[in-house]
Amino acid sequence: MGSSPWLPFGAQPGADVRLLCLPHAGAGASVFRDWGRGLDPRIGVVPVQPPGREKRRREAPFASIGPLVDDLIPVITESAQGPYAMFGHSTGALVVFATVCGLRAAGGPMPAHLFVSGRPAPQTPLRRDDVAAMSLPELAVFLKSIGGTSDEVLGNPDILAALQPILAADFALNQGYVHVPGPPLEIPITAFAGVEDSGADPALMEQWREQTTAEFVLRTLAGGHFAAFEQKAEIHTRIAEQLADHLH
Repeated sequence: MGSSPWLPFGAQPGADVRLLCLPHAGAGASVFRDWGRGLDPRIGVVPVQPPGREKRRREAPFASIGPLVDDLIPVITESAQGPYAMFGHSTGALVVFATVCGLRAAGGPMPAHLFVSGRPAPQTPLRRDDVAAMSLPELAVFLKSIGGTSDEVLGNPDILAALQPILAADFALNQGYVHVPGPPLEIPITAFAGVEDSGADPALMEQWREQTTAEFVLRTLAGGHFAAFEQKAEIHTRIAEQLADHLH
């Protein structure tokens, strides 16, 4: 993987297999910067940075999936060297799925494995939350109900005001997605489900099985929507197991 604003922390060129990681709504690539600590060193974590956050904060965030995928596909196509896999949490899970579908349509390099967490299968319609219309106190309550946002952020109106446009775009992208049925992917999918995640519980994550003709594995985790981060040691173990055939 070469240098790109999409890949702000580099591409782990010495790794046997690279793991491109897409963040959840409102988050940036930095949530994965240290996430791979403890992962098999032969697997190189490559955090992906969508526009609108961190060093790309001056760019407009995408509010629909199509343009984002159109911009991300060339980054992967032009810079992929050797095997790679993709991991996406919540909104990021939808992004990696749509990107892989786009790569297939474009004849681009396909990942060896797809890892998803915290987001129901793409064929499952989601409820709509009008984040853009919320007052800052309403936004704080909403984010607290989901989890994953610190009390320091929730109690700071300036930070919430800065986050709201990014969150609004990300939620519009995720919840406004309309699935167009197509042939299942031919790559393995591993889905991680927090047992207390009411929006993406094991039953909902099980439905990702329909999106592949290859191996499908469902792994349950203790915790809620952000179980993938709270139980990262378990995630790392399972990722290494699934990518073992690509490690030298």
